[in-house]
Amino acid sequence: MFRYLSLIFLGACVSSPYTDIQTSTFVLRTYQKLECAASEVVVYIEGDGRSFDRRGRPTDDPTPRGDFVRRLAFDDPRPNVVYLARPCQYVNDDVCVVEDWTVARFSKRAVDASAEAIARAAGGRPVVLIGFSGGAQIAGLVAVLHPELNVQKIVTIAGNLDHAEWTRAKNLAPLDGSLDLNDYKDEFMRIPQTHYVGDKDTVIATWITVNFLGGMEDVIVVPGAAHNKGFTSF
Repeated sequence: MFRYLSLIFLGACVSSPYTDIQTSTFVLRTYQKLECAASEVVVYIEGDGRSFDRRGRPTDDPTPRGDFVRRLAFDDPRPNVVYLARPCQYVNDDVCVVEDWTVARFSKRAVDASAEAIARAAGGRPVVLIGFSGGAQIAGLVAVLHPELNVQKIVTIAGNLDHAEWTRAKNLAPLDGSLDLNDYKDEFMRIPQTHYVGDKDTVIATWITVNFLGGMEDVIVVPGAAHNKGFTSF
């Protein structure tokens, strides 16, 4: 199913068999392959997308320009796989305001909406969360704030686990409308996890991940991988 879906983004197909989930706040775009009622559901959570333009100005549409995370999901051979976009990506949603993909990209309502969509797709099955870039922060916050989801493991890819340290390192404005995984660190660290980082990543430096985790125990460095390139399977 997902290999068929990947053709959509190459322009080979006209139809798009996606599912938009209306949560209590946002409409969230998903692509779902659900083939086995007895297996866990693997959820790939998209990154922040195009929050700012090259001049540092907020965009009017945070939809990612590339398909890195979609392709990872579409190529995953496991029976139950879901791709989950972030609020305001791919959809026209009247509730969206620019803060939702800038300073409040990790707000409680964004986290709760993501959890609601995951619960809807999972249908009570245990889940594995795979978060790319800012999607890693969402994965962590969803797992600790919504234990009813029964998150079995968190996997991050070039993940932003510490957005306060990241904004300081990049000399960016703090994300002061967002929750911070640092405030739930004890709960987060009790969840099984693996973190993939690229040694060529200039967006999320490896040291930010390692400092947040307190060591390299759960970190896998991928040689030659950049922020959205060089990662293959998880």
